[in-house]
Amino acid sequence: MSTVVTEEGSAKDAATVAGASRSRAITDWRPEDEEFWERSGAAVARRNLVLSVLSEHIGFSVWSMWSVLLLFLGPEYHIDAAGKFTLAALPTAVGAALRLPYTFAVARFGGRNWTVFSALLLLVPTVLAGVVLRPGVSYGTLLAVACAAGVGGGNFASSMANINAFYPQRLKGWALGVNAGGGNLGVPVVQLVGLSVIATAGAAQPRLVPLVYVPLIVLAALGAALRMDNLASARNDGRALREVARDPHSWVVSLLYIGTFGSFIGFGFAFGLVLQVQFHEQFDTPVKAAYLTFLGPLLGSLVRPVGGRLADRWGGARVTLWTFAAMAAGVGVVLAASRRESLPVFLVGFVALFVLSGLGNGSTYRMIPAVFRARAHAAVAAGADAETAERDARRRTSALIGLAGAIGAFGGVLVNLAFRQSFLHGESGDPAYWAFLAAYAVCSVVTWAVYLRPRGGPMRGV
Repeated sequence: MSTVVTEEGSAKDAATVAGASRSRAITDWRPEDEEFWERSGAAVARRNLVLSVLSEHIGFSVWSMWSVLLLFLGPEYHIDAAGKFTLAALPTAVGAALRLPYTFAVARFGGRNWTVFSALLLLVPTVLAGVVLRPGVSYGTLLAVACAAGVGGGNFASSMANINAFYPQRLKGWALGVNAGGGNLGVPVVQLVGLSVIATAGAAQPRLVPLVYVPLIVLAALGAALRMDNLASARNDGRALREVARDPHSWVVSLLYIGTFGSFIGFGFAFGLVLQVQFHEQFDTPVKAAYLTFLGPLLGSLVRPVGGRLADRWGGARVTLWTFAAMAAGVGVVLAASRRESLPVFLVGFVALFVLSGLGNGSTYRMIPAVFRARAHAAVAAGADAETAERDARRRTSALIGLAGAIGAFGGVLVNLAFRQSFLHGESGDPAYWAFLAAYAVCSVVTWAVYLRPRGGPMRGV
């Protein structure tokens, strides 16, 4: 059923109208109009946000499922540590590559329509993993199935682009933080599912982990089909993507997102395997590692909306700088613990990295609309039309959300490749930790130099 609210304001509440037929899209959507928002817009946006979070959450679980399945791959699978880190990197890479087309799919097919399709597509990697995971399967087959799990990574981009269109500028930090945080929770949840399977069915039954998600995927797709909306105003704008691709600030923000989200998803995939390899005496069985792997991703996911809220209040660049400085300190703790082989300190440092990367995810993503809003204000001050400047800011924001999300996810690939190379030549991840420390230092300097230094221009303090 379509949701139609006239410019004068329909007497019918949009939230009620939206419950009928959904063959057409919402034709009038004005989130910046406070009267419209209070009367009907907020309820419609909130309903779409809830269902978007559900679908994205399951997508994240499917995407990061191999972080759990790798713990089940014992000696009978004949895969060394380097081979396992390759398996962890592949779904990350595929998910990152899919984020850009998934972003454009929302406007092309409709937010509701694409959510239904992309949710059902998650059945492919889950069913495949449930079929092939058994001793004797070839490594090439595992690589192919791991690649298929990458479709779960694309769901984030389409979900964020969709929710961005539903919410007004003043609430984007909160809405995008909740949407992303709820999706990120899929990482610890699938690890808890893996722990439950190990505890009940034993480590010899990895196929049960993906099969648990089959009915959940169907329910998510059904909920989206029945209760989500398409926005008729959503349009793909190839020109906006070309514009942001030529904008230096797009690449700066994308670099910062590599440091925050790339760390979160990369550590999420690698943490359990790092524990098994570096502290193999303490984690000689999958269940021992599984007891701890979910904690960091859980806390990091929960604080992502907090990062968005802090950025709404203090500015995204300032919160992001604090985060990177703290992440550098956290890596220092991990490195010191690694050298002293102190497991408790190592765990504290790594969990802190998850929490800080979650905060940074929210603050960095909040910088995207802030950058283009600052550009719009500068243009208006120079004599440009305010409505045109605001419209340009919105379209460029949507384009950069997709671009930065795709580029940032490749940070997870870099994390796993860094661990692969470190453990390929020894039993310590120290070279990887040094690389992370250098990366966070660079991100800190870039954030300050571009957005916070005195006389930094119109972008200062975004």
